[in-house]
Amino acid sequence: MIFILVLLSTVLSIYLFHLLYWKRRNLPPGPTPLPKFGNWLSMVFPMPGYECFRNWTKKYGDVYTFWLESEPYVIIGSYERMKETFIRDGDTYVNKKLNEAIAKFRDGMFGVVDTNGQFWSTHRRFALSNFRDLGFGKDLMQQKIFFEVQEIFKKFDEKVGEEQNIPKVFNKGVANVINQLIFGYRFDDEKEEEFQKLQDLLEYQQKAFTSWKIIVACVVPFLSRFMPKPTVDELIEQYKAAFYGFFNSQIEEHRQKIDFDSEENQDYAEAYLKEQKKREAEGDLETFSTQQLSNMCMDLWLAGLGTTTLTLSWSIAYVLNTPGVQEKMHEELDRVIGGDRLVSMADKNDLPFMNAVINECQRCANIVPINLFHETTKDTVIAGYPIKKGTGVIAQISTVMLDETVFPEPYSFNPDRFIDENGKLKKIEELVPFSVGKRQCLGEGLARMELFLFISNFFNRYTVNIISPSTAGPPPIDKTKELGVTDRKFDGILTKRN
Repeated sequence: MIFILVLLSTVLSIYLFHLLYWKRRNLPPGPTPLPKFGNWLSMVFPMPGYECFRNWTKKYGDVYTFWLESEPYVIIGSYERMKETFIRDGDTYVNKKLNEAIAKFRDGMFGVVDTNGQFWSTHRRFALSNFRDLGFGKDLMQQKIFFEVQEIFKKFDEKVGEEQNIPKVFNKGVANVINQLIFGYRFDDEKEEEFQKLQDLLEYQQKAFTSWKIIVACVVPFLSRFMPKPTVDELIEQYKAAFYGFFNSQIEEHRQKIDFDSEENQDYAEAYLKEQKKREAEGDLETFSTQQLSNMCMDLWLAGLGTTTLTLSWSIAYVLNTPGVQEKMHEELDRVIGGDRLVSMADKNDLPFMNAVINECQRCANIVPINLFHETTKDTVIAGYPIKKGTGVIAQISTVMLDETVFPEPYSFNPDRFIDENGKLKKIEELVPFSVGKRQCLGEGLARMELFLFISNFFNRYTVNIISPSTAGPPPIDKTKELGVTDRKFDGILTKRN
């Protein structure tokens, strides 16, 4: 019996020595991981999400190690350190840390978010090239957004003076922009039912994929077997069937209608299918597969709709929670625009406060509590610590945008922090809502244009009085206790200004 106790004690001591010292000895310091859980419990209690990473940065510095199960991830928590790593040495950090759960969801490694190497760079370049051909960042794209702005106005004008769901109307406008880019059509009245199904799917995705069940399954997979039904696998299968069903039906419809001899493309899907046919004729049957197209549509659609609508709903919520901001926006708009014409990108440089509001909205909305997981492509050194090839590394942009040394009172909404002493817009490098490095959001140009045109034209036309069914006041904006970010839900009463 004594021998068994001594043996167990020795095994336990060796295990704890390995866990608490040996496997951590060459990594940057960080919170102590628990067996099987890593630091996941620390991420949710007592200070979840944003606050736990801020506190770890204060305690351990701008480079520290965070553990998920038995995997270490080096957190980069300052912009200066991100410049040294993700920007100046981008090739070392270009790869994503690929996840088995995501591979299972996609039935392999597909898309542009969860792929690496030549395959990833080929599809990123192809998407950017074709987006430029389709008017990405040009006047053609502005005209498409203008059309959606005017359609939004029609919807809002039908209920001026009455309560109406403001985020829902914006969501359809943003969906029309991205769907035209990918599939060449907008959700008009005849396709209202189709849009509503997709909207329901997005809401389901936000709720399900920020739920404890999904988060636990991703970061502590062994616990998922103890979760109540529906299981994580069942949730994922439901989501896959619905979303991929939509994308695949659109792809097949395009395939039937395309004029493969035409050199002009109406949308991304058409350009892809033509490239697919060309490569298949050359013997390449894998690079531009139909499964890859379906996953590209998923990545582009969710990035182009989900993140933009989230930011818009939070932006309006922040404005409505901050007395004086709406009035100051109106004063500038009246002075510069001076009428009921549409605000255009040509007006951008003449609207410093409007730009400051949008900058502060993006900083505060900060919709990614923990950024995408990258991995090193070779052995490297970070802050003097030797980091092996394949180690997870995270550019923690949420911590940077909540850095109180750069943004005093970081949870306070204060657009004036982006205005200099001469009343001009001030550039602050630490504003990095689209991430940094070679994996920076490929839809950044479109998102910036949409946010500026939708927000500036909305406040140029309307004064918003808020009615929130749950609180009888502005929608809540406290994120200090949130692990994930979801749309703000609120009703408002609009008054036309012009």
